Amino acid sequence: VRMMKSLILACLVPLGFVLAYSRAAELVAAEPSSSLPQATPDRLPLWRGFHLLEKFNRPRNTGGFRESDFQIIHQLGFNFVRLPMDYRTWIVDDDWTQFDEQSLREIDQAVAWGEQYDIHVMLNFHRAPGYTVARPGERLSLWTDAEAQRVCAMHWAMFAKRYRGIPNERLSFNLLNEPAGVEPEVYLRAIEPIVAAIRAEDPERLIVSDGLQWGQQPVLELADWRVAQATRGYTPMDISHYQASWVSGADRYPTPTWPRVQAYGTLYAPNKAGMSPGSIAPLILHGPFPQQTTLRIHVMTVSNRADLVARADDRMIWEKSFVCGPGTGEWEKAEYREQWGVYQNVFNRSYEMTIPADSQRVELAMLAGDWLQVTEIGLTHGDGPELVVTLRPEWDRPPAELTFQPTDDGGSLVGRQMEDRRWLWETKIAPWQQAQQHGIGVMVGEFGCHNRTPHHVALAWMEDCLQNWQEAGWGWALWNLRGSFGILNSGRQDVDYEEFHGHQLDRKMLDLLLKYR
Repeated sequence: VRMMKSLILACLVPLGFVLAYSRAAELVAAEPSSSLPQATPDRLPLWRGFHLLEKFNRPRNTGGFRESDFQIIHQLGFNFVRLPMDYRTWIVDDDWTQFDEQSLREIDQAVAWGEQYDIHVMLNFHRAPGYTVARPGERLSLWTDAEAQRVCAMHWAMFAKRYRGIPNERLSFNLLNEPAGVEPEVYLRAIEPIVAAIRAEDPERLIVSDGLQWGQQPVLELADWRVAQATRGYTPMDISHYQASWVSGADRYPTPTWPRVQAYGTLYAPNKAGMSPGSIAPLILHGPFPQQTTLRIHVMTVSNRADLVARADDRMIWEKSFVCGPGTGEWEKAEYREQWGVYQNVFNRSYEMTIPADSQRVELAMLAGDWLQVTEIGLTHGDGPELVVTLRPEWDRPPAELTFQPTDDGGSLVGRQMEDRRWLWETKIAPWQQAQQHGIGVMVGEFGCHNRTPHHVALAWMEDCLQNWQEAGWGWALWNLRGSFGILNSGRQDVDYEEFHGHQLDRKMLDLLLKYR
């Protein structure tokens, strides 16, 4: 049967693809025996698995994938891998119309190991001809350039022909990684020839599109195209990507906690242009404060100049002018922003002030300047412990409004909105349920937490995500198996690792994943 398929297809396929297909045809079992669940565009299975990064980008291309990864994933009871790949790893001499057969055979081998170890394999163009979220970007834009669209369609058509006949239970195509900066109608025009090229070679191949805006926004029109969709599990970014070197500003994120009060801490001068009305406001602490209370604020970045004052019931209790400049100073780091013509210095230090007893309301406000980030508030009431709330630095958000609730042992600080499992459901699950109602299968294509986030915080946040996805009936894939987000060799400083097949295993994280497998 396998030989018959090869002979028939050899007659249909242009000569240049015969050798490529003959290799891939070996991956197709006549009657594959598999316990993998059925996969359809309107209902994706409960896939549970990991990312393997051997072809993630050309500079770190290590050649073939590792059979031991598939063995471990199978041994642990997971059933899915996503292969985020850079198309430059399978082209010849930077000619994006010429394919390197040796590199393609390495992908063939990963697909074969998927069959051998009962693991679904999802191929993804993390860098596609004409689009990537990585740096540097592509020379041509997939959204607007016909040549980029033609070449991207050619690449996917090559894979569709190569793997024709492999059932969807074993293999799927994930078109692009996290399309962003593009309107839905433009995105649909760009991927239409790609989807058509795949369907011309393999009409029933399961195709998955990431949501727009880095996987956050479903595209409902894809229901008519029989294309499933994948979202992301990285919200909030300051938890999942705390101190991630590739994320701008992540080195200045406040130390994450979870669950937490939703509170923002960027303060703006009264005349700051282009801001929403609610954003130019003071940071407010409602009392009462029956005893004298110490208020600590942690100032991170100041833009140019910031005249900051604190008032308790209209009484000035503290004031300070932050003035940025070159060289050394009160700041930790001086940074000149050429595009704005100002210094935006990193202070990264705390300041304390005293709230008088019997105060009812405290305001922290900018009188003049540009803007300033407060990333943490600490409140010590009498002899009680310090109560700490982390403030997020997002732009153009109303500053925090918190309430102190005194008790005999110190009290608590509460806000109007908690970020917790329910908040994740309302903001990240509910919008995608509309896509499901339109007949679109949904999964979480990527999620995870970088190794700089405190481990107990990472696990608490991950469990809320996993519990939500279990209730929603969504599969998921952890970025990654081995590496800073993974269960193996993650390099965390606050984990007692366990030796496991030559790797360092994060047992607590593995046990959490197994709980929701």
